[in-house]
Amino acid sequence: MDLSLSARVEQGPWGDRSVVEVAGEIDVYTAPKLREQLVEIVDAGQYHIVVDMHGVEFLDSTGLGVLVGGLKRVRQHDGSLRLARVQERILKIFRITGLTKVFPIHDTVEDAVGAQ
Repeated sequence: MDLSLSARVEQGPWGDRSVVEVAGEIDVYTAPKLREQLVEIVDAGQYHIVVDMHGVEFLDSTGLGVLVGGLKRVRQHDGSLRLARVQERILKIFRITGLTKVFPIHDTVEDAVGAQ
């Protein structure tokens, strides 16, 4: 399975948030595509990102590394990277790796966009 991405900007109570919808598998082959998208958003001056992971079927360590790298990139600009609509089997990976303590994870995109 391939990876599909789409990005949009949503207005939240704390300002604009870039929302990236991700679907498919985030693995060693497709993760560079996600990395590129996150870099483009940050380079465009958007430092608050919500990654909508509802359509993610698989996530490996390379994918986790891209998300952590994106988080580091936005934090250099006092930004944030939040995850939304993470399926239970993917959420389990975040729990096992302890990354639930690093990433704010929200049930809905609206909650993530509205968070400070």
